[in-house]
Amino acid sequence: MAQLESIRVYPIKSLDGVTVSEAEIVENGGLSWDRRYAIVEQSPKSATGAEPSGRYVNGKRERRVHGLEATYDLERETVTVGERDGDERHTFHLDLDRDGLTAWLSEFFGYPVDLVRDDEGGFPDDTDASGPTVISTGTLEAVAGWYSGIDAVEMCRRLRPNLVLDAPAFWEDRLYEAPGRVVPFDLGATTLQGVNPCQRCVVPTRDPDTGESTDGFRETFVERRAATLPEWASEDWFDHYFRLMVNTHVPDASQGATLKAGDAVTVGENRHQ
Repeated sequence: MAQLESIRVYPIKSLDGVTVSEAEIVENGGLSWDRRYAIVEQSPKSATGAEPSGRYVNGKRERRVHGLEATYDLERETVTVGERDGDERHTFHLDLDRDGLTAWLSEFFGYPVDLVRDDEGGFPDDTDASGPTVISTGTLEAVAGWYSGIDAVEMCRRLRPNLVLDAPAFWEDRLYEAPGRVVPFDLGATTLQGVNPCQRCVVPTRDPDTGESTDGFRETFVERRAATLPEWASEDWFDHYFRLMVNTHVPDASQGATLKAGDAVTVGENRHQ
């Protein structure tokens, strides 16, 4: 039986993640602390708050994100930031020192930014399937094996999943069905609904430390994904094969539940969304 191997949250959207032993599901279906904060471009009339005042400063638009290292102490609600290739580090309380952190980030990026906060689900990429994303240890190992010099740990950093299951390669492809249907599955006593395979952006094609593009990453990925797509995967989603990891929806009854590493995973029957 598959089980939940590890839980990853990304307290500041687009920056480094951190492994936690358990995580509460918050109001909009995300995990507590996941993408709670986001860096956005500062607009002339912006004020720090829950709504983004400008465009996200993320890896899709800003390569310098990759050169920023962030570590967290979630109990103290602090982040320590610095340039990856430098020795200097600065620690800020995410709320009490937010002005100081914003000033440091603005200097790092070279233009004014804001740090915005949302406790009710954070700032997910897929607002229609805003639950935690799911992948397996076997998938991370298999996909890393498509490339020279990339291991499963780096592949996890490139793909940025929330829930990593201890399961064989592409096991998670059974957690979605045709469009309009969902696949319910339980993590311990908590039910989630698998919706679709995640469409990947440009970020996984880059070295997570340097931001440099890996030659032929997307082409190799598409070729190998098509060749290894398991028979249990619904091909209705694959207008292209640059898709991996499963987006989920959280039923209302599961909001407020806590997921824990080691939770057993059981899959139910697919049904209409």
